[in-house]
Amino acid sequence: MEKYFKINEKGSSVKTEILAGITTFLAMAYILGVNPSVLSAAGMSPTAVFTATAISAGVASIIMGLIANYPVSLAPGMGVNALFAYTVCGAMGYSWQAALAAVFISGVIFVIISVTGVRKAIINAIPVQMKFAIGAGIGFFIAFIGFKNAGIIVASDATFVSIGNLAEPTVLLALFGLLVTIALVVKKVPAGVFVGMIVTAVVGLILGAFGIEGMPAVHQVVSFNLDFSAAGQFTTGFGKLFSHPFQAIVILFSFLFVDFFDTAGTLISVGNSCGLVNEKGELENAERALLADAVGTVIGSCLGTSTVTSFVESTSGVGVGGRTGLTAVTTGILFLLATIFSPFILSIAKNAVTAPALIVVGIMMAQQLGNIHWDDIVIAAAAFTTVIMMVLMYSISDGIACGFIVYTIGMFASGRRKELNPIVYVLDLLFVIYFISLCLS
Repeated sequence: MEKYFKINEKGSSVKTEILAGITTFLAMAYILGVNPSVLSAAGMSPTAVFTATAISAGVASIIMGLIANYPVSLAPGMGVNALFAYTVCGAMGYSWQAALAAVFISGVIFVIISVTGVRKAIINAIPVQMKFAIGAGIGFFIAFIGFKNAGIIVASDATFVSIGNLAEPTVLLALFGLLVTIALVVKKVPAGVFVGMIVTAVVGLILGAFGIEGMPAVHQVVSFNLDFSAAGQFTTGFGKLFSHPFQAIVILFSFLFVDFFDTAGTLISVGNSCGLVNEKGELENAERALLADAVGTVIGSCLGTSTVTSFVESTSGVGVGGRTGLTAVTTGILFLLATIFSPFILSIAKNAVTAPALIVVGIMMAQQLGNIHWDDIVIAAAAFTTVIMMVLMYSISDGIACGFIVYTIGMFASGRRKELNPIVYVLDLLFVIYFISLCLS
């Protein structure tokens, strides 16, 4: 195992990799409950979506670990599932079968451009400074998700966001977990993030035993009721999807865009965090990682779920020390086991338990801001735009798009357009088309 995954070479150990995989799984486990809830708005069976979510995440994560040797796990992505349910099936009126057909086609396209190296070339064309900005921006983004999931930050009609109800037991548990995890990390406790999650879960279980509402509580451990009713249903959606050709193109482009840059952002941020980016700013084995991601989307659509993508929560495992594909394989196995242990897992993986890990890992990732040349106003403007828009637009891909457009305009205005990679121009054009498509849809 050490030889296959090059664990010693990466400065890790089997124990650390397994702990990292467990940590990543716990940070991602919320998708097992959230994805069925979101896609049920499109008329899909929640139990069928749960089965598809768990199996696709498990298989795709194992493929990523074995083929690319990346500590990156995959699952149906947040944001793109909302695009699936609320835009394609909601506002545009398509059936969920048609939406699955679009996901399948986008996955096939990704496989093709991954095999041919086009996807890798695009990612490697992203300037090094922008890669740091993307990594830091994702740090802020997942920290914001953590604060939101914990209830520490809530929506507000007056100010958009505001402080939550700190008297809520679940919020207090999350704050406790956050402070404990920060203390453990500062003290350099091995696997401090993971230990913090375990401590928080145990405290939550104890509080739940005393009748405190909203705490983790185990009532059932195993369920063998697997629902495969959504599997293969994408084949019935092609006709409906292409009944309006222009809209079909818009839908496909939207799925492609969101998945492409969510994945790019995640791989870049994880790569920067665990030494997968070489001195040229290029990702090692990028083509294999991108192929694994693309295959995951195809598998997911066949099973009956929205786009499967690399999860930014993988950084929680990296924060624990995960450096190889064994981390992803461990997470994948746990997702497969989740198909029968769903009652137990969903009862433990409460937001109050996982949110502190997301916030602390976000802090770690934000340290990449120190590598950005803030004295260069072009870089500063592009980096700031990338970071702030990821958070305010609640989208990694939208933040990247805005940052790139500002970067290109800044390079032109400063007379440095010769420094731009030609691929950047193509990306800018696609970003503009993407924003136009959003307006038209």
